[in-house]
Amino acid sequence: MKEFKVTYFFDEEHYIRRFIHMESQEKAEELIRSERDQYISFRDSRGIYHELNTSNVRVVQISEYFRIDKGEK
Repeated sequence: MKEFKVTYFFDEEHYIRRFIHMESQEKAEELIRSERDQYISFRDSRGIYHELNTSNVRVVQISEYFRIDKGEK
C-alpha cells in the first residue's frame, strides 16, 4: 500500500489535508472522484475528526507521500 496526501483547498489561505492508503495513484484519484459533491468524514494526522462537504472545495491535490521520521537526521 502507498500513502497519499490529499489536500482540499477552499481558497488561497484555507485548506484541510487528509492521508489515504491505496494501491496506486489511479486508485486514489478514483476514490476522490467518487467522493465528489458528497459529505465525507475522516480523522487527520492529529486525530481530529472532520466532516467535509466536498462540493465546497475549489481545488483538490493528490500526491504520493513519503513519511520521514522527524527523529532521524
